[in-house]
Amino acid sequence: MRVALLGGSFNPPHVGHLLAAQYVHATQDVDAVWLMPAYQHPFGKALAPFEHRVRMCEVLCQEVSGWLRTSRVEEEVAQRGGSGYTVETLTYLRERHPEVSFSLIIGSDILKDLPNWKSFDRIEQMVRVLVLYRAGYPAPGTLGPPLAEVSSTQIREMLSRGQRPAELVPSRVLDYAHQAGLYGL
Repeated sequence: MRVALLGGSFNPPHVGHLLAAQYVHATQDVDAVWLMPAYQHPFGKALAPFEHRVRMCEVLCQEVSGWLRTSRVEEEVAQRGGSGYTVETLTYLRERHPEVSFSLIIGSDILKDLPNWKSFDRIEQMVRVLVLYRAGYPAPGTLGPPLAEVSSTQIREMLSRGQRPAELVPSRVLDYAHQAGLYGL
């Protein structure tokens, strides 16, 4: 089995995440894409509670038929003493699923942060790294056309101003966030 991993804060998940997953599934010879919400952010970002972000990802997965799922692996790694680093998560996944060939999806906006990642050279040895072209962040060697210019930060700012970002977040995800009282809804 071939699985592409899409990690992130998913605070909240949005159409950019969905489009990235769809693009990789359609073009990169993978059987599944797993969303991996960060249990704790290694750079200290404030996040909505993990359970809510997992549930919103699960709701997002309902937008497709079967190949997209949500993984709680970062919680499992944290409970074993992990610090939230991608290299720890990948090591754990490879030990737990030796039959799976993993790829890691990152956006071109992340490239500038790679020097701050723990053991990125080791990550590149463990998995195939797929760098998607995120709108506004051109870089050599990226895959695909520019993906949607949308961010969770932008969505949280819109929500704080009382705007409903209906074109940026699937309606079921917004409904869940509203019911859970997230982001001032």
